[in-house]
Amino acid sequence: MQDTPQRLLIIDDDEMLCHVLDRAMTRRGYQVIVAHDAEEALALAHRHQPQLATLDLKLEHDSGLKLLPDLLDVVPDCRVVVLTGYSSIATAVEAIKLGAVNYLCKPADADEVLAAFDRQQGDPEIEVAEQPPSINRIAWEHIQKVLQEHDGNISATARALGMHRRTLQRKLQKRPVRR
Repeated sequence: MQDTPQRLLIIDDDEMLCHVLDRAMTRRGYQVIVAHDAEEALALAHRHQPQLATLDLKLEHDSGLKLLPDLLDVVPDCRVVVLTGYSSIATAVEAIKLGAVNYLCKPADADEVLAAFDRQQGDPEIEVAEQPPSINRIAWEHIQKVLQEHDGNISATARALGMHRRTLQRKLQKRPVRR
């Protein structure tokens, strides 16, 4: 590793995940800084100019996708990996378009995160699914796409989908369905 440790900004509202990832990355020689919301993340990015960042897609009161361009405005050379427990094709595509170098589904361990920072190219050998996604997974993906189109606004998304807002909220509280 280098003489000066690389600075890693962890942005996640899950304090336990932050603690575990902080310890694992510190043991690997990184200087770790932790933020739990967008405002704190931007302030720490200004102050510390991290080379690397992990960004939770769904912060408690903020969207990681909305924060990503602002973070890269503050630290243009920062390599950002988006982590999420709410993965969808739509959010993965948007994260990459907005400047993330990779997108990982939680749970991801420290080695997977470090590998995601280092991957420069796509993998043409990645396995293609044997079966098409389930109808429930397609519905989940569609909801995520429409939610993204409405900047995370639950009421506008519910209107666009023709469903009651509370029904949409219940669906969003569940983990994404398996493929």
